[in-house]
Amino acid sequence: MWSETASTEQLCGVMGDIAEQHDIALAIIWFSATRHEPEQLVSGLQQRSPALNFCGCSTSGEVTPDGMQDHGVIAILLPARWFVASHTVLQDAANLGMENIARNTAEHRQRFLDSLPQPDDSHTQFALLLIDGLSYSEETVTVAIDRGLDGIPLIGGSAGDDLRFEKTWQICNQQALSGAAILTLIDCRLPCKLFTNNNFVPTEHKLVVTEADPDLRRVSEFNAEPAAVAYANAIGMKQEELDAGSFASYSVIIRYGGEYYCRSIQQLNDDMSLTFFCAIDYGLVMTVARSEGMEGSSRQAIEELEQDIGAIDMMFGFDCIYRKLDALHRQTTHRIAELYREKRFVGFNTYGEQYNSMHINQTFTGIAIGVPPESDGDIATLSVSMPT
Repeated sequence: MWSETASTEQLCGVMGDIAEQHDIALAIIWFSATRHEPEQLVSGLQQRSPALNFCGCSTSGEVTPDGMQDHGVIAILLPARWFVASHTVLQDAANLGMENIARNTAEHRQRFLDSLPQPDDSHTQFALLLIDGLSYSEETVTVAIDRGLDGIPLIGGSAGDDLRFEKTWQICNQQALSGAAILTLIDCRLPCKLFTNNNFVPTEHKLVVTEADPDLRRVSEFNAEPAAVAYANAIGMKQEELDAGSFASYSVIIRYGGEYYCRSIQQLNDDMSLTFFCAIDYGLVMTVARSEGMEGSSRQAIEELEQDIGAIDMMFGFDCIYRKLDALHRQTTHRIAELYREKRFVGFNTYGEQYNSMHINQTFTGIAIGVPPESDGDIATLSVSMPT
């Protein structure tokens, strides 16, 4: 279900009605904290449907079967016929330490696998991570979780707060938290595959970090110049013209393992430094990138998934807020929205994405799930049913 205007009370009522009519393994709820107060949302769901197993986080926009929306909610409900799910909550994740996180994850993994029937080739396990997008901890937490998962693949999204950059929220059953990471292990008995995709290729312009505060993800100097000045010159703009739109349209990338990954800029600071959504450090070499075309790149990635698993019943996951802003800047929002409708992708706009051991930016990341046997119906009809 999805809505741009429903109240929290209406949302809880509709979800409770659906939960009474269907056996739901997991409800994934992505919501705007501008419209839905997290504690009220959690308490309302507990009162209306106490047995419902859910997790979620706050967003900076949602992707629905009707297209892009702002300040709304989308809930994905996974039927128990095809899915099993189990959570662990890492409170104050930034301060837990990598060893504690890895150990907690490994214990959760073992409990989850022990609870499943004897697996066969029709079962696939994957991990879903929802983490505070303002914690400056996604890299270390993701690496530690990946270590504890011991081969179970991971996708994830960094919670947003409608571009306020003040506070994000994570919810899980009885809890509404900030600064947390919610790790959900999922067993899927349908064909499925995780994916990530970005639409940037390198240019000749290099930016070397020569002064920085890694703890705050803040770069003071590129190439021994004020960071904003050097970046603006590289993209052919003036520093006073820099804003979220320019950061979205002119990303910087790094090379890792033979692939390029975005390191998106969050904001320009008064001292001409730049704060990033991802980790940075002294000596890091960044390359200014250009877009190949978001729609074409995303379509190609989805078609490759279709070749691997066959017809796709639904896709869900994470679309970086800067992709949304870039599409708006280039006036291609309607084309991206139409592609997502056509290919049945739903999700939310994030402050970053996770893919296995990596925290990344400005990507389209998620999971594609194949069509159930013809006699057993359509997952997407249940999973993204009836707007309120």
